[in-house]
This record gives sequence, C-alpha cells and structure tokens, in this order.
Amino acid sequence: MERQFDIQIEKLKKKILKMCSLVDEQVEFSIKAIDENDHELAKLVIERDVKVDKYDLKIEKICQKIFALNQPVAMDLRLIMSAITINTNLERIGDIAVNIAENFLILKSKPDFISATKYFEMSRLVQEMIRNAIDSFIQNDPKLAQKVIRTDSIIDKYNIDNHQILIELMKENPNNIESAVALLVISRQLERLGDHATNVAEDVFFIVEAEMIKHKYEKFIMEDSADEEDDDDEFGQRIDK
Repeated sequence: MERQFDIQIEKLKKKILKMCSLVDEQVEFSIKAIDENDHELAKLVIERDVKVDKYDLKIEKICQKIFALNQPVAMDLRLIMSAITINTNLERIGDIAVNIAENFLILKSKPDFISATKYFEMSRLVQEMIRNAIDSFIQNDPKLAQKVIRTDSIIDKYNIDNHQILIELMKENPNNIESAVALLVISRQLERLGDHATNVAEDVFFIVEAEMIKHKYEKFIMEDSADEEDDDDEFGQRIDK
C-alpha cells in the first residue's frame, strides 16, 4: 500500500507542474498580445492571474502539511524546500506576465520602432528560458538547468541594449517618448522573467545535485571537474543525498 507521504509528494509535484503550465501560458499570451496587437489576449492574461494565485496558495498549503506531518530527508527534503521557492518564483512570473499585458494596454499598439530594439530576441529567449527551467524540473535535468543559468547574462545584455536604444529614440523624436517608456518597462519585466527562470533552475540543480549554487553560479558551473573538491568549500554546501 502506498504511503501517505508518497501520495502527498506526488500531489505536490502535480500541483507544481500545473502551476508551471499556467505561468508558461501566461507569459506566452502576454508576449503574443504584443506581437499581434491583441488587446483581448492581454486582458485574458490579467483575468487569469486569479487562477495562478489560487495554485500558489494550494502549493504552499501542501508544503506546510508535508512538513507538519512528516520528517522528510535527503532528496525529498530538498524537493519540498525548493518547491516553496519554485512556487514563489512561478507566482512572480505570473505577476510579471500580467504587468507586461497591462503595459501593452497602456501602449495601445506595438510601435513601429520596436524592430530597432532587442525586444523580439529578448522575448523569444525569455520564453525558452522559462520552458527549459520547467523542463529541467520535470526531467530532473541539472544540465538543462545550467543552460538556463548561463543564458541569464544574455537577457541582461539585451535589457541594457534596449535601454540605450530607447533613450536614443526618445532623444531623436519626442513623439516616441510615451511608447518608448512603456517598452523600457516591458524590457525590464522581461529581464525579471529571466531572473525568476534562473532561480527555478538553481533550485532544480539543488534538488538533483544537492549543491547550493545561488549567487555564485557563473564561476561554479564553468569550473573544471578537476577542481570539484575545492568547489564544495568555495561555492556551495554539499548535502548528503
């Protein structure tokens, strides 16, 4: 007979996967709304945020219940600990999708000069990061998680480029100011999406590899395997699996 603890763990995983699916779609729809000048799709993103928030509360309650009724150890403990932070990051991804949709409604329509920015490259790459972060969790794949982490610096560079490009566009033509400001905000929101996808990937790495690499990931994941023993002391705390 299956233990109650195992049933709770499976329930937790299913809820997180459902949350992953919801926020992934929210991001997809918010970006698609801009690409296709679709105001109704943007409004749908805003309306569906209530559903994301409900899953956030459900996952939080399941984690609290598991901790209250059980004494999880090793990988199960790491999963539950990380589920709390993954859930928080997913909920924030959902919030940011709403912010992007709201800013598009302020923008009213996609400006002609958007093609002069890094918006399209950035939005596509952010979606890829989120999906790879989710897939790394589903597949327990630390290498895919590392790929997400490495990609974050590219998103940061795109955001900086957008800032410079949009400032110049505002200087060239004051009529661009309102639309450019909205795009600046959207670019910043896309950069934050990349940060949260990276946070999820870091948690996946922790679950699978028992290595805490937050805030030091760049040097950690690029280290040669020959330096592995030193990495344990310098870059993270190893937890017995």
